[in-house]
Amino acid sequence: MLENIKAVIFDLDGTLADSMTVWTDIDKAFFAGRKIPVPDTLQKDIEGMSFTETAAYFVKTFSLPESVEELKEIWRDQAMEQYRDHVKLKPGVLEFLSYLKEHRIRTGIATSNSRELLNAFLEGRRLFPYIDAAVTSCDVSAGKPAPDVYLKTAALLETSPEECLVFEDVPMGILAGKNADMKVCAVEDDYSIDQTEKKRELADYYIHDYFDVLRSSYEVLP
Repeated sequence: MLENIKAVIFDLDGTLADSMTVWTDIDKAFFAGRKIPVPDTLQKDIEGMSFTETAAYFVKTFSLPESVEELKEIWRDQAMEQYRDHVKLKPGVLEFLSYLKEHRIRTGIATSNSRELLNAFLEGRRLFPYIDAAVTSCDVSAGKPAPDVYLKTAALLETSPEECLVFEDVPMGILAGKNADMKVCAVEDDYSIDQTEKKRELADYYIHDYFDVLRSSYEVLP
């Protein structure tokens, strides 16, 4: 998997961080507090959107009184403690990051989440020494599945797309990596378990956790 790879780029939520339930809980409380039924298609509708794009979608779709920036601030305040103190790393992440650092393979993060929550997570887990570049979808023109966030991360890593390997947990993220002409490894996550077949169709590799990479027990997909 890592042959001829000079940089590895990770998504954050559901990929490095076991964090998707944080947003499920925030969404439930948000809709309940405003007496708005939770749409059945919500997660599919917003998958891949940047933090800003998601807030804009909420404001428009649900006719909210808040501005986009006000809604983003509400969400950041609700999630900050979780990202700083409680959200756990996916199994094998630290071991894999250590391996990459030891073998001088550069590392980046390309996330749809906010810069503030990303930094809180990295600081709380003491991961800054392992990450060479980090870009959010709010830093580029379009969220996933557009390739922008991955291409900008690769540029900061001074690595060509074909020499990058992406780790992603949902189809829109996998497509973003593929649209950037990068190899993509799908990461298993309980939140997207019902999308496993689609993830396997789109990705080049599949892992249950990062120990699969270290022990070469990952799946090479057709």
